[in-house]
Amino acid sequence: MDRADVGALVRSAVDGDAAAWKALVEGLSPLVWSVVRAHRLSDADAHEVYQTVWFRFAQHLGRLREPEKAGSWLASTARHECLKVLRSLRRLTVTSDPHLLDRVSEDRTPEQSVLDSEEAAAESERIRWMWQEFEELGERCRQLLRVLMASPPPSYQEVSAALGIAVGSIGPLRQRCLRRLRARLDARGAL
Repeated sequence: MDRADVGALVRSAVDGDAAAWKALVEGLSPLVWSVVRAHRLSDADAHEVYQTVWFRFAQHLGRLREPEKAGSWLASTARHECLKVLRSLRRLTVTSDPHLLDRVSEDRTPEQSVLDSEEAAAESERIRWMWQEFEELGERCRQLLRVLMASPPPSYQEVSAALGIAVGSIGPLRQRCLRRLRARLDARGAL
């Protein structure tokens, strides 16, 4: 589904065309699911996010300034909703057992625990840097890489339909985006 088709369907759905709404959901659901799956949520949380994204889309349907970019709006909203769920899960985990971090396994020495902790902190820092640099990439690169990170990855035909990129351009664009990200990380000394 190309952007012009998406824009026309959004405008028709705003006017109350149920068939247009159905076509939007059928055409853009793979994109929403790929973003949700990329965040590795539980099945229940993934379905909840999926429903929330479409609910928010329905709420904002008439207010979209660029209806042809509805796919971008959905992908961005799906990502934000996934991150909300992950943040709430992290708070629940930490608050449910405040002494969890104080426990030391019987078979590990205190020195090993310190080394493991330092390695985990360094890895966490590298990941944080990677996401900071990822966010500095252009919108098109971020969208493409997010969709391609999905598990299982969508086909290039699905990516093409969701993002409006020619199938033959996806691989070269992916390479350029990854090279840019690597260069940014190299410049930071994160690799």
